[in-house]
Amino acid sequence: MTLDVEGLTRCDVSEVVPGLLRVKVPLPFPPTTVNAWLLAGRNGWTLVDSGVDDEQTRAIFTELLSHPMLEGRPIERLLVTHFHPDHVGLAGWLQQQTGAPIHMSRIEWLQARLLLNERPVEIIQQLVEHARRCAAPDDYLELLTRRGPLFHKWVSPLPRCYHRVSEGDRFDLLGSPWQVMIAEGHAPEMVCLYNAERQILIAADHILPRISPHIGAHPSDPLDDPLGAFLRSLVPFSKLPDETLVLPSHGEPFHGLRGRVRDLAAHHEERLEKLLAFCREPRTVMDTLEILFRPLPTEQIGFGLSEALAHLRRLEVTGRMDRVLAGEHWLFTSRP
Repeated sequence: MTLDVEGLTRCDVSEVVPGLLRVKVPLPFPPTTVNAWLLAGRNGWTLVDSGVDDEQTRAIFTELLSHPMLEGRPIERLLVTHFHPDHVGLAGWLQQQTGAPIHMSRIEWLQARLLLNERPVEIIQQLVEHARRCAAPDDYLELLTRRGPLFHKWVSPLPRCYHRVSEGDRFDLLGSPWQVMIAEGHAPEMVCLYNAERQILIAADHILPRISPHIGAHPSDPLDDPLGAFLRSLVPFSKLPDETLVLPSHGEPFHGLRGRVRDLAAHHEERLEKLLAFCREPRTVMDTLEILFRPLPTEQIGFGLSEALAHLRRLEVTGRMDRVLAGEHWLFTSRP
């Protein structure tokens, strides 16, 4: 897929506040751009996220490394918020170019390494079997088989060594401490950074300004409750000051953090109520897409199924939904 986004064919870097830069990086899939952040430290820059590994992104970061806004100072740390390709994709290549170590939470690092080292044919077999359980249409199953796993396509090889990041860790950047806050749901151990002195939050994909982050249930962890984890992870962020400047991975920086957290929680509660009403008679996961989303193109059906299943799983975990296997398909029925 060729992406043609005006103004993003070259390095698009701007100052958010002194010592904190934003790099808008194009993506070859929706939502078309991801924000990378550069934070000044004593000896160089910390780069947060990078985009996917493709020719265009490599060209952008090659230009960035000598950009005048970096003032000739090196990148000394590569901080990756989570394992998704638009965040970890270029990290391995950048590590080779800069020599800077990669910092990630343990689960995100291991998940990325696992996906890179799995055999593609085994990944596809698992995805196809899972999609059948969800009653996915034949054209989507054919697409899965033909397309192959996308992780290998968009993620550069990672080094064998990394630096672990954990809840409560601190980084001294912009002359003041930034505390690590771990968020679950969208990813299992996503890293966010909060500066209490400056009231700035690098929110990764946990809190986005216009859309809800994708919360999906996946075949590798069938008993997981990612939506429950996401809703619990919103709580500590709801206690930060409402005037906090939120720097999301997708979209524009914004204020009004507490209101946005309330909106996200309400959005998912509304979806749960819709599913309870819709599943008064047995429904497949595919059936539920009609009440949760606008009509989806074939290539987006997988995201829809995993999101729907995460909500159904939340209702199952909380005792409001039953699941049975009828032939090849799961059927979900709400409890009276």
